[in-house]
Amino acid sequence: MKLSHSIQLLLLSCVCSIYCTDAVIIQSNPSPNGSSIVTEVSQTVTLSCVVQDTADREELQWYRNGALVSLKDENRLEQSHLCVQPVTTDDNGALFSCQLKANATRKASIQLVVMYAPDLNGSEELRAEEESNIVLSCDVRAYPPVTVVWKKDGALLDLSSSTYQTSNNGITAKLTISNVKREEHEGLYSCEATSSHYGDKSKSFIITVDDKVMKFPLGPTIAGVVVVVLTILLAIFSRWEKVTKCFKKGRH
Repeated sequence: MKLSHSIQLLLLSCVCSIYCTDAVIIQSNPSPNGSSIVTEVSQTVTLSCVVQDTADREELQWYRNGALVSLKDENRLEQSHLCVQPVTTDDNGALFSCQLKANATRKASIQLVVMYAPDLNGSEELRAEEESNIVLSCDVRAYPPVTVVWKKDGALLDLSSSTYQTSNNGITAKLTISNVKREEHEGLYSCEATSSHYGDKSKSFIITVDDKVMKFPLGPTIAGVVVVVLTILLAIFSRWEKVTKCFKKGRH
């Protein structure tokens, strides 16, 4: 008599509940949201790895992004604990896995999602000469990612001007001003980052434009002075004998 497919699966499940007793689970504080833990910079995350329903004292291993975590001997058998303190921006996206040392297929994993705002505040004073270039930079690293706008004297910057160029790689937002002119570019600039979680953050730049200073190349100038001095000295030495004879005749 043949068993139906559903009955076969039920029997297999029962067998597994009897013999597959080394299930590995991860418990955490704060509690996970599905397969991840949402936290913030400077907080503490505690992870606990437990082997369920086993009569053996199984040894456990922790991995962070595939790299083995060093554990004390007393923190390896049956259950093991990790403490991430304090949480930093480098922990965002970090994957923590716990597994049986004797059987790497028996494991559980959880990922950290670290929320943090961009480090934007205060103001910076910059000076630039007429017709020079200047670069304004803002650290916009954040999670969730932010949107960035540039303003001048409180109004959105007109980026259609060829003298303005912007870039943003998710880490640094830059505004490059080319061929600086006092009447056009002097003023108060700001980069403003908007976060869906933390709101608005900004940093200001006060730009003062100075008159262009005529600069002489130092190397060629020194070389010219040396040539002139040597020429004078050679002329003096070449005439020294005649000067000496004239001086002697004058004494007689």
